[in-house]
Amino acid sequence: MGEVFAGRYELVDPLGEGGAGVVWRVWDQREDCYLAAKVLRQVDAASLLRFIREQAVRIEHPHVLAPLGWAGEDDRVLFTMPIMRGGSVATLVGDFGPLPPRLTAMLLDQLLVALDRIHGQGVIHRDVKPANLLLDATGRELPHLRLSDFGVAAAIDEPRLTHGPVTLGTQGYLAPECHQPGWEPDPRADLYAAGMSALEMVTGQRPAVTRPLEALEGADVPEDLAQVIRWLGEFDPDRRTATAALAREQLAATGLLAGAAAEVLGEIEVFDQVPELPEGWMPDGPSHALPGATARHAHPAAQASTSHETTRAQPSPVKDRRGLGVALLLLLAGAVALLLAAYLTWG
Repeated sequence: MGEVFAGRYELVDPLGEGGAGVVWRVWDQREDCYLAAKVLRQVDAASLLRFIREQAVRIEHPHVLAPLGWAGEDDRVLFTMPIMRGGSVATLVGDFGPLPPRLTAMLLDQLLVALDRIHGQGVIHRDVKPANLLLDATGRELPHLRLSDFGVAAAIDEPRLTHGPVTLGTQGYLAPECHQPGWEPDPRADLYAAGMSALEMVTGQRPAVTRPLEALEGADVPEDLAQVIRWLGEFDPDRRTATAALAREQLAATGLLAGAAAEVLGEIEVFDQVPELPEGWMPDGPSHALPGATARHAHPAAQASTSHETTRAQPSPVKDRRGLGVALLLLLAGAVALLLAAYLTWG
């Protein structure tokens, strides 16, 4: 069937693509289940640092999507996570435009629950945005959100790993203070990003870098909800809502969190965004009864992998050295990941 990565994960088909790599649906041969796996595009110092940070987060919570495990092979690494079939909040807004106020309030509340948990564990996410808010495919039932992508997460008060004019995060959701020299990770930056994510939900538009809250003027948004978003979106962190727990209290006071599914969703439906399994794959795994089965989908990443596999009989000294170097980097990454995970867990 497909290429087997690290002797365990069989690549089935690509589900998405981002700046850091390709997300594949894989068959876990050890656990006999399908998972999502992010395969990094390249292994260098920056991508390994992001990889270490993301796979080191081990926060178990219904609204947090943390990696399940990782593997390395030759010059590539991947980490696995559950498949979230409903796409992201960004997908939902792209499909339907502005979301109903009750749905926005419920999604914001679930995001705040996730932030309350990770902040309580001493972790700052630093890249909260609708694209990182993943959804179960709940259809016409109440939605279920999980915060994902901890690649630039940092522990509160940890020593900074980068200095100088390097700003991590995504424009439009990045709190203004993050641009200031010497800024240290603070939970209030995540709360600003949560407010900007809610702003995008109710307006259907990505927040402007300057004066984003002006988008609320004239929008069909209940004033109580608009005020919660304004408090979260304060440019001055000292005037911004201080904690996720406080923001949840303010949101609950709007009365928008109650209601049956039909009242919350309006005309919205959270569709199953994951494509059907390709030929030769069944819900319970690969169908080995098909003769001559080969890797499906000639995706560039898969093509590169297949080409790499066919040349192993004629090893290149340069590649051998690179593979050894990556192996050493991965050993170092594993050691650092264990230390970082222990630090994030126990403080």
